[in-house]
Amino acid sequence: MFWQEVSGNWFLVPERPRAIVHFLGGAFVAAAPHLTYRWLLEALYTEGYAVIATPFVNTFDHGAIASETLTTFNQGLTFLRKQRPELQDLPIYGLGHSMGCKVHLLIGSTLLAADEPPRAGNILVSFNNFPARKSIPLLEQFTQFVPDLQLETRLEFVPSPEKTLDLITTQYNTPYNLLLKFRSDTIDQTRPLSDVLVRRFPKTTTVRILKGTHTTPIAQNVQWEANSSFSPFDAIGQFVKQEFYRDIKQLKTEILYWLAGEQ
Repeated sequence: MFWQEVSGNWFLVPERPRAIVHFLGGAFVAAAPHLTYRWLLEALYTEGYAVIATPFVNTFDHGAIASETLTTFNQGLTFLRKQRPELQDLPIYGLGHSMGCKVHLLIGSTLLAADEPPRAGNILVSFNNFPARKSIPLLEQFTQFVPDLQLETRLEFVPSPEKTLDLITTQYNTPYNLLLKFRSDTIDQTRPLSDVLVRRFPKTTTVRILKGTHTTPIAQNVQWEANSSFSPFDAIGQFVKQEFYRDIKQLKTEILYWLAGEQ
């Protein structure tokens, strides 16, 4: 399979697509999602889903990122629909990891125009909504070092974490949501998001807790070649590989199961 680029998006479209998945990655790996999330996205493609991955570069203005990301996606989708008319009436699902979840939530809260097709649902993996001081290395120490400059107030994401949850509470209009949290993820904030979405859409919000860490979605397939004489080192390598991919395969299974139930 070969990734192709159009209008700033990277995409894979199978011969008979079942639905469209719009993918957004985490803050520090979002610039090349077709590479950093390759295994997961290609697994969805193999199961019949058209994948459109939109790169973005992280800044403090997350609202602007959401707006630019939606524009980029719409431009790419318009082009693809001209080339592949069968994409025209397919449902669109958002899939986000970490900060990518926040961007999808902002798109669903403030940006989708009335004449645009609504998202059929969103899959939100390891939602992260920390303030800037906890998201950017050394920023918290720096703001404590120069408190008179009030940098903690100035250097904050827009919208702030609190404002983001307020927008979701009052304006988010995508009823069908799958929230996925990993047991060993120390920076996940799915709980406060699930509190909001379960209240807003109690019958159509699903929450699952899986084995894994915050970096599970970016696991890649490493080809381990055992020596002709199988050694203890080879045994360890095979074991580590099996353990590592067990978690991302479970993630894939949960996503596919939910998508199949929504179509």
